[in-house]
Amino acid sequence: MSPYDVVIIGGGPGGLSAAIYAARAKMNVLLVEKAGLGGQIAITDVIENYLGFPSVSGAELVSHFEEHVKSIGVPTRYAYVEKISKERGLFLVSLGEEKISAKSVIVASGAEPSRLGIPGEAEFIGRGVSTCATCDGPFYRGRDVVIVGGGDTAVKEAIYLSRLVSKIYLVHRRDALRAEKILQERVLARPNIEFLWRHKAVEVKGDATGVTGVEVEGVDTGKKRSLSVHGIFIFVGIVPNTGFVDCEKDSGGFISTDENMESSVPGLFAVGDCRDTPLRQVAVSVGEGAIAAVRAGEHVAELEGKLYSGKSASN
Repeated sequence: MSPYDVVIIGGGPGGLSAAIYAARAKMNVLLVEKAGLGGQIAITDVIENYLGFPSVSGAELVSHFEEHVKSIGVPTRYAYVEKISKERGLFLVSLGEEKISAKSVIVASGAEPSRLGIPGEAEFIGRGVSTCATCDGPFYRGRDVVIVGGGDTAVKEAIYLSRLVSKIYLVHRRDALRAEKILQERVLARPNIEFLWRHKAVEVKGDATGVTGVEVEGVDTGKKRSLSVHGIFIFVGIVPNTGFVDCEKDSGGFISTDENMESSVPGLFAVGDCRDTPLRQVAVSVGEGAIAAVRAGEHVAELEGKLYSGKSASN
């Protein structure tokens, strides 16, 4: 089978944008996604900063993305990518026992929520410990919960949960939120949210029924306090899904790229949450996908020129 011009790994906003640009350029493209299209925004309650959509649910925005991609006829495979290697100028993408070859690869594999690493957290995952308020919030209707974090995601999810639960303890290790100012104004105005500034969660407690409480500790004082709650939602950053990629990364495992989204390996690009970037937003990922696809097309043209002329393409 002839190699693809580009294989795009991940069906979030960045990957879908890249797929659209690559397909419109008449490149032989394959989109590989492990679960469902949309990435993290598929489980986002409300998005208010994407141009053309003053207020839209993540699910609705994803439906528009899917419709666009399908209208162009982008081939999609649902599979886990285990490894990417490069031989004689071509990439080999391992999908279990199968390997597919490509002249370029765009990694848009996203990231997973970080964990706190405290006692009880792993034990009660799915039984009171959650990283998705939109997914699990309705289970805690009328109950008390803890939210850990102070960034955009934590604040957005707190606003959403405040409409469902009885009370929220928002635990943040700093003395001020890091979220957008407009989000801060909204969350600070919620009457059923108690802010525990300069505190951290140190233990999740529970029994056979699930979570029954969370112990928090003052960052400065070391004084502990037990909170009687039925759930804890954790929003303390992300870990990139880049373990299958061998290229230059930052200390957190995010792929380092140049302004063209190209990594330290020629022909290997990264976009979206898996990339080392100062801003992770839908609009940013969409733009990065466009840039990566255009540059991938140029890389393929350069590579084909070398192959057809008989020059080495080992880099």
